[in-house]
Amino acid sequence: MEKKVTPFEERAPKTPITTGEVKRNIYGRYLEEFKEGDLYVHPREFTVDRSFAQEFATTFMDVNPLFLSAPYAQAHGFKDMLVSPLQVFNIALSIGVQNNSEKALANLGYYNAQFLQPVYPGDTLSARTKVLNISDKGADKPGIVHVRTLCLNQNGEVVLQYERKIMIYHSNGKPKGKPEPSAGSAEFPESDTPVLKLPSLKYPTKFQSSTWSGTYFENFQPGQIYIHQNGRTITDEHFPWTYRMGNTHPLHYDKLYSTGISGPMGGEPIVYGGLVFAWLFGLASRDISENMLWELGFTEGYHTAPSVSGDTVTCITRILEVKDAGTEYGIAAGEVQCQVIGLKNVKANDAFDKHGEDLFYKENDKKKMGKDKIPEKIFEIERRILIKKKP
Repeated sequence: MEKKVTPFEERAPKTPITTGEVKRNIYGRYLEEFKEGDLYVHPREFTVDRSFAQEFATTFMDVNPLFLSAPYAQAHGFKDMLVSPLQVFNIALSIGVQNNSEKALANLGYYNAQFLQPVYPGDTLSARTKVLNISDKGADKPGIVHVRTLCLNQNGEVVLQYERKIMIYHSNGKPKGKPEPSAGSAEFPESDTPVLKLPSLKYPTKFQSSTWSGTYFENFQPGQIYIHQNGRTITDEHFPWTYRMGNTHPLHYDKLYSTGISGPMGGEPIVYGGLVFAWLFGLASRDISENMLWELGFTEGYHTAPSVSGDTVTCITRILEVKDAGTEYGIAAGEVQCQVIGLKNVKANDAFDKHGEDLFYKENDKKKMGKDKIPEKIFEIERRILIKKKP
């Protein structure tokens, strides 16, 4: 198509000004706008190119070569360098914010996350969500919305399935928007027993120097506690990274909004929790996941306190279980389940010396246990990963 383009005339000075047709689009849903069984097909899709994937892996300090080196990943049986699972998770969650949680008071937890097949540079990700349950505690109290989200690639294949719980108030007279209604007839290929689809994995011999020798499956035993020695100070970089993931909640980048909130979430914009999550896994990667072949998933994950720009996050990992998988995945490997604890503004060594085993109890269980919550603790989650055996 070709069309001749000509300059257009300035019209603003000649156009009468009227104030009767003012549009103030409002996004997000209050509690009463959710219904069990609703299905939301989220707007926007993200193509993850190679530079975006590698920048995420390096910014969030992940040292696993699968996310950094195409030859390494290909030698292990993948068709290309992998996009970090935490980047996939962050994009899927963030795309859904406009429908799911842009009016949320807090994200309460992550559950049953399962990464089901590889995502490669050039793949395009989209997301859709189903409302599983709503707990309404009355008009004057926040309720809880339990959702399941699927992340799909450009072929409609599910690459990630997870659940989360979101704390949301009733509107109570606040202006509401006009969100898209439930897309009840849309496909939602969820499964209570999803199938992991990996290529035929290989064990190359020429890449042994790409990782250190202390992070193979045999190096891990239940009961071990890894106190990761480095921290990561978060700067205002979190503002652009929030939107780079597609997260539209103003709490994370709009100071006028965040300072208008009372309580512990008010004040400086809060660092989007998915970014904190990714930094913690990155801080742990040299000790835990350098020789990981696959992030099998995570569950029982909670942000127990917010972070803001200038906070320094640190991390501790406890090994819970190891399972020899033989050659079930094609090469000699095993599964390791671990508990990841995130902290802020305290060295991990000092936190462990001060709090010891109390770090590993869930913060929400502390009251009934007669224990005080730990103010420096910001995150807790369990993850399960596949790690190759020693050559």
